[in-house]
Amino acid sequence: MALEGFDLVVLGVVLPSLMQEPSWGLDPASGSLISVVGLLGVMIGALAIGAITDVIGRRRTMLITVVSFSIFTALCAVAPDPWTFGALRFLAGLGLGGVLPVAIAMVNEFSKGGRPGSATTTLMTGYHAGAVLTSLLGIIVIPSLGWRVMFVLGALPALVFVPLLLRFLPESSDFERSRVETSSRNPVSGLFHGGMLMATIAFWVASFMGLLLVYGLNTWLPSIMRTAGYQLDAALALLLVLNVGAVLGLLVAGRVSDRIGVRRSVIIWFAAAAVFLVLLTVRLPGIGVYVSVLLAGVFVFSSQVLVYAYVSQTYPAVMRGTAVGSASGVGRLGAITGPVIGGALLTAGLAYPWGFMIFGAVAALGAAAIATVPVGAGSPVR
Repeated sequence: MALEGFDLVVLGVVLPSLMQEPSWGLDPASGSLISVVGLLGVMIGALAIGAITDVIGRRRTMLITVVSFSIFTALCAVAPDPWTFGALRFLAGLGLGGVLPVAIAMVNEFSKGGRPGSATTTLMTGYHAGAVLTSLLGIIVIPSLGWRVMFVLGALPALVFVPLLLRFLPESSDFERSRVETSSRNPVSGLFHGGMLMATIAFWVASFMGLLLVYGLNTWLPSIMRTAGYQLDAALALLLVLNVGAVLGLLVAGRVSDRIGVRRSVIIWFAAAAVFLVLLTVRLPGIGVYVSVLLAGVFVFSSQVLVYAYVSQTYPAVMRGTAVGSASGVGRLGAITGPVIGGALLTAGLAYPWGFMIFGAVAALGAAAIATVPVGAGSPVR
């Protein structure tokens, strides 16, 4: 998950340097295109590899995703032109997109005591840790060594991870048991049969809404707050506060969901996110805006992670990777849509307050989607 956090921010960290490459001729539009191409790779990887892990196993799939992501990330460091760079970002995204469904499936199958909420949210703290560390790494590395070194450093963990995975990572006993018991079952068709159609669609909608919020706010929050009259340093500080809230929310949300249930928790979290996003339309004085943004971060980011936890709890082991991968893959369309909506509102001069009103409505739709999942759908984690 830290590697996925690396991928979330590394392009933003190196893009100013890429645009200064004299022979590349990048502008904001072409830079955005490279970003979208990478996200498309992640989307396709999540959809495909989520299903593959239910066929060939968690352990083998994890090894494939880590190796492939690391190789193509390293090759980005020697890309001679933006077209090659974009193609390598797409190929790296294929492997990276598969990391999430495999990791979430495994962590739920290895967790003790049937705690899918805290197992998933604890795992996902690595996502934000990777994002923060990559940002700090860029500040230290790029001025002295250049942008290409960032991709070398992003690939180096494979030298440690792969030997450790080969030595210590066992296959999931849940997967082994499900393969014996239902060896002829198609994991993809299982998403739409046996009473799971409504749940699958609801999870897709909720994941789309959740990642729309994550990427939309991370991309445009400072710009929106600038249009609201806040100074640049305050606007950037609010983005940091938003992500601090995300980490706090992950630590709290999993434990709450273990107590009151994942379904109830994800509905509450989306609904609270809607409330605090709408509250940002009010220009609060002093520390008030920081508290409001912090609370928005607590609920916005955790809502999406709780969706993954609910998915992993709902579907049996034979299709768990497929289910998480499909939710993550469809959600990537929201990851693309969020920045587009924010950019369009800023261009039209409507980002404040309408941006937060729209984001609040998106969170409310996420809660409504989860509320339509049939109670008792699927099977428990064990």
